[in-house]
Amino acid sequence: MYFRRVTAAKKTARPLRLTALFRDFLQSEKVSGILLFTCTIISLLIANSGVGHAYINFWGYKTGFSIGNLDFHLSIADWINDGLMTIFFLMVGLEIERELYIGELSDRKRALLPVIGALGGMIAPALIYWGFNKGTETISGIGIPTATDIAFAIAIMGFVSDRVPLSIKVFLTALAIIDDLGAILVIALFYGHGFSALYLGIALGILGFLFFLAKRGVTTLWIYLPAGIVAWIFMMHSGIHATITGVLLAFVIPFEKGTKSSVSYKLQHALHQPVAFIIIPLFALANTALILKSEMLQELGNAESMGIFFGLLLGKPLGITLFAYGSVAFGITKFGRGVKFAHIFGAGMLAGIGFTMSIFITNLAFTNDSWIQLGKISILLGSAAAAILGLLFLRIFTPKPKNVAEI
Repeated sequence: MYFRRVTAAKKTARPLRLTALFRDFLQSEKVSGILLFTCTIISLLIANSGVGHAYINFWGYKTGFSIGNLDFHLSIADWINDGLMTIFFLMVGLEIERELYIGELSDRKRALLPVIGALGGMIAPALIYWGFNKGTETISGIGIPTATDIAFAIAIMGFVSDRVPLSIKVFLTALAIIDDLGAILVIALFYGHGFSALYLGIALGILGFLFFLAKRGVTTLWIYLPAGIVAWIFMMHSGIHATITGVLLAFVIPFEKGTKSSVSYKLQHALHQPVAFIIIPLFALANTALILKSEMLQELGNAESMGIFFGLLLGKPLGITLFAYGSVAFGITKFGRGVKFAHIFGAGMLAGIGFTMSIFITNLAFTNDSWIQLGKISILLGSAAAAILGLLFLRIFTPKPKNVAEI
């Protein structure tokens, strides 16, 4: 019964129709992934060279200003993590919105597959991390291995693009986008600090007013962006992580019909290159400035490191594959054309590349510097292992499709 359902799902799957913006998104993420890898290597080399301490101190240098009782003196790394990454989340929010309304996630069954897969890809790594860290102080890092890095995952899949159908490329991208949404919720709910109902209320009030303007047909972008900055200022002091403002702002900016003339489309298109080629590389440089010490390497066998490493390497593919195949077996979802077990498992392995979001959560989960440093090294090792094994798996176990139209 199970295999008949899977076969029927494959036969009835409709051809994909990718939006031009989605194709642009895929292409920019491929190049961004390569640039991200380059920046990571450069940062590690500089940090472990003769100028390593000066390089690390540069990212820790504090600068800023004050507005009344609101203090904005942050390190350069924090300006990137709290400020520039809000723009990254704004673009992610716009992409999620578009795909839900008119894109690859607008078809219910096709949308549910990556949604359910992403859910499994968050639950399984969290359980593995919990298994290693239950009852310890490092349990706060349970959200670290639940994230997927879109840029890296798509870039690695690009090396085997002739062996995977278009459906699985869309599945991985959609899964990573939904994964980001899950990570955003985790950050908002569990990694806030010093909660202030007043500042949160002001931030949400501003966003609510913008939502009202959107419903009234106001499409002037330069009303939304400055107001969004003000909302970010108050959100930053509310105890909820400020980057959430980017996602919330994305959903109040007028989507209209999502055409090329819409405000949402223009903004998303304008953000692609700055995010891919400036913001994410800067994030990589600032957050991988790690001095690799021998005593730190000896700690790679502890609970925190093992939870992150195996959460990414094993939890991701197992959770995604089991949940995805289970949803098809019960008739809840359907596979795209040409998709096989090996494709789903291989995509799940690549989803174990946590990097950007995992590092982001690590910075929030721990206050102990040694835990943060160890967490980042574990993420790099787990992500590297997932990338290499995922690439080899797809290269060995997925033959080239006979039908070129499936690629």
